[in-house]
Amino acid sequence: MTSSDQQKRPFHYAWIIAVTGTIVIMACLGFGRFALGMLLPSMAASLKLSYAQIGYISTGNFIGYLAAVLLCAPIAKKVGSRQLIVIALAIIAVSMALISRAQSFVTVLLLYLITGIGSGAANVPMMGLITAWFDRSIRGRAAGFVVIGSGFAIIFSGNLIPFVNSAVGPEGWRTNWLILAGAVAFIAVLAYFILRNKPEDKGLGPLGSEDKIIPSVTVTAAAGRENIYRNKTLYLLGSIYFLFGYTYVIYATFIVTTLVNERGFSESVAGNFWAWVGFLSLFSGPVFGTLSDHIGRKAGLMLVFLLQMLAYFMVAANLPPLFLYLSIGFYGIVAWSIPSIMVAAVSEYVGPEKALAAFGFITFIFGLGQITGPSIAGVLAEKTGSFSSSFFMAAFLAAAAILLTSALRKPEVPAR
Repeated sequence: MTSSDQQKRPFHYAWIIAVTGTIVIMACLGFGRFALGMLLPSMAASLKLSYAQIGYISTGNFIGYLAAVLLCAPIAKKVGSRQLIVIALAIIAVSMALISRAQSFVTVLLLYLITGIGSGAANVPMMGLITAWFDRSIRGRAAGFVVIGSGFAIIFSGNLIPFVNSAVGPEGWRTNWLILAGAVAFIAVLAYFILRNKPEDKGLGPLGSEDKIIPSVTVTAAAGRENIYRNKTLYLLGSIYFLFGYTYVIYATFIVTTLVNERGFSESVAGNFWAWVGFLSLFSGPVFGTLSDHIGRKAGLMLVFLLQMLAYFMVAANLPPLFLYLSIGFYGIVAWSIPSIMVAAVSEYVGPEKALAAFGFITFIFGLGQITGPSIAGVLAEKTGSFSSSFFMAAFLAAAAILLTSALRKPEVPAR
């Protein structure tokens, strides 16, 4: 198919991939991870979990996620990203259904670790598909739309979970896990029928590549020969992503518990707060992904970390209620910005051909942050009796991320 043929098309299948990607992220990350914050208060009461055990459950999920990230790039290369995504979603659905029957901390920990494996094995190849289907010029915007799937899941869980808990009673969290498992299974079926591994499967080229001047063959070939693990910038991006993983998950895991146990909010009101995070986060990926297309990945990342730092500090300092609302607003409006910017940034530094492997690598480093953050935050809360110290720690590390981001240089290798 020629470029002129593509231009005549009123709609490019890449956007179908992006919309499906949004739904996949809603399942693998939104339901598989971010619904946990709403489920924890009732689960903790039913299973008699301590703050430290709550932190370990979240950490177990991220250990599974990390293990999947290590393997998903070579597996996706063998079986295809589409097939891997479907299998991963099935794993999530089964493990979540089994969690609904769990009777102990250890059982939840092990099953939620398996959920994490599915989350990582679905998320990384899904974001890799964006680099295949979209040109560099609109890749940040496209990735931004995909990552907001977690926001839809937060809105859904913030309203569903308190409603079910009030209707069913203390064991309502079990029903909630079953409902979420069913939703993930349905999305797995959709992904199987809709996703495609590359534009060529539909007789297309990447969206946005029509009539563009292709970079010189010599530069592209050199980029293709480069070993990504010798790329120093990739380690810098990984370090920045580590700090994001470490800090954002502390807020996502413990903000509802903090509102209920330390600020005196009911579960329903705390759920409304969490739903507002989800609503605001719908704008985070598209707005900041697109903004980074225009002002650069460096400036975009620094702005996002600044707003996150303020969000963490406002909760930690136990300020008047107005600042709590601002904290929710700042966190929500940038919630999924950094993953969308990272997807675009990585492809610019290593080229689209190696973007999946490179994104998998920095996501592995990011996963280390996710493992470390909630466990340390939980232990701190256990020792101090409050999550304030944990949020102060998150604010400090967000400031450190701003400093690291300031060291980023412009990409030297042109990317598609």
